[in-house]
Amino acid sequence: MPKPNSKSTPCACTTVKKVSRVLGRSYDAALAGSNLSVTQLAVLRRIERFVGAPLAHVARDLEMDRTTLYRAVTPMVRDGWLTLSEGKDARSRSATLTRTGRELLGRANRSWDGLNERVISAFGRAKWQALMSELNRFAACAEAAPAP
Repeated sequence: MPKPNSKSTPCACTTVKKVSRVLGRSYDAALAGSNLSVTQLAVLRRIERFVGAPLAHVARDLEMDRTTLYRAVTPMVRDGWLTLSEGKDARSRSATLTRTGRELLGRANRSWDGLNERVISAFGRAKWQALMSELNRFAACAEAAPAP
């Protein structure tokens, strides 16, 4: 592999996305038996956490745009994991886990918990807490950075 140009600063976005892809592959592999991806798991967990909340709130919490969230939710509704409820307008639709969805989430959470525990333990709990704090601060810096 060629040696990187020492004069260039690594791209922050590329570096974080690279780590995200590595983690995503590991978590998706751990969830393979549940037929859920890590993204689907995150969506189901937020819907469970914010019972009755508009999907727009779920999208904001996951830093997803609503269109992406609706694309993720559609097959979950089709497969009977979620039901959708109409709100006052299209922006206030909410989702609820069905019994099938709750059972699926319970099985997936056990797989996720096991891998998450192993990854954090290997990294170190104190370092994990510090990393979470710094990543949140880093995201805030990116949001506050002026556009060119």
